[in-house]
Amino acid sequence: MDPLVMVVLIVAISVGAGVYQTYLKTRANSAADETTRADVSAMRDEIGKLKERVRVLETIVTDKDRTLAEEIRKLA
Repeated sequence: MDPLVMVVLIVAISVGAGVYQTYLKTRANSAADETTRADVSAMRDEIGKLKERVRVLETIVTDKDRTLAEEIRKLA
């Protein structure tokens, strides 16, 4: 076999192995991406619920009747 052909074959095999390895890594990462997407979706739902709770708490704290009731309680 010609030495030049051997060099070309070795380079082709090396490049092919690198491409295949990259393909396998990409495939493995796609499964992790699905899990990450599910986690992000759950976190967004939880953040929405927490924002609603903060709105309710802000309403309670800034309520005029609550302020008036607290002032009356202080006077008593």
